[in-house]
Amino acid sequence: MTNTAVTPSMGELQEREHGVGHDYAKGSPHIRHHTIRDRLIGDLHSLVQEVIGRNGKCHVLELGAGHGNFTDHLLAAGAQVTVTEMSEPSVHFLRSRFRHNPNVTVLHDDDGTVARQAESLDAVVCISVLHHIPDYLGAVKELVEHIVPGGAFLSAQDPLWYPRRSRLSLSLDRNAYFLWRLGQGQLRRGLSTRLRRLRGVYDDTNEADMVEYHVVRDGVDEEALRELLASHFAEVDVQRYWSTQSGLLQEVGQRFCPPSTFGLVARQRR
Repeated sequence: MTNTAVTPSMGELQEREHGVGHDYAKGSPHIRHHTIRDRLIGDLHSLVQEVIGRNGKCHVLELGAGHGNFTDHLLAAGAQVTVTEMSEPSVHFLRSRFRHNPNVTVLHDDDGTVARQAESLDAVVCISVLHHIPDYLGAVKELVEHIVPGGAFLSAQDPLWYPRRSRLSLSLDRNAYFLWRLGQGQLRRGLSTRLRRLRGVYDDTNEADMVEYHVVRDGVDEEALRELLASHFAEVDVQRYWSTQSGLLQEVGQRFCPPSTFGLVARQRR
């Protein structure tokens, strides 16, 4: 009998990983570290205030908003926000959370195309999102086309492109992640995922591999993103830094370990 199994879509894999009861804060503890979180919140406030100063308003498209932990800060800075999510349970959560706020619109983007159809955006924000998108350069190029003159683009918490990183940088990063997984009581998942990746084997039906898509294509090319954005914006700033899930390893790593992660801010859309 012929095997007719269908490979699940990225939206279905995202929903498996981020289904009902998923805790985005626990699942992304690296963003909770005060040095990273405080810098990111500061960047969001600065971005919104700069755009309002130039354009008189700031309509932000926030991709992959999770449960809206950073949406609150965009709103507090004075933005009107459209948020998107692939996971239907997350969409329900967001709609409930912001149901009384007229400045928030929630869209279910199960195939990753709805966000790219938005019109007249003052800014686009992608926090820990681009590494989930197979063709992230194509997606960013499409999004930029919808940003009005004077607008901005911000991304954060994406892994640096592996080929430009040292063996030491990659080893420290992967081992820190593995130790954190063990501390979460996920020994079996951590070991099986680690062994597959050591062998260079990736399962396109397994959310552990496909949702963290950067492991399939060697991270995110920050220089290619910078070049793409530099052709549309007056200023592009790339920030490279160490980031890991463990609080203790973060404190040590940010002092002594080479960068593993990056964010960027592009200002003043031409």
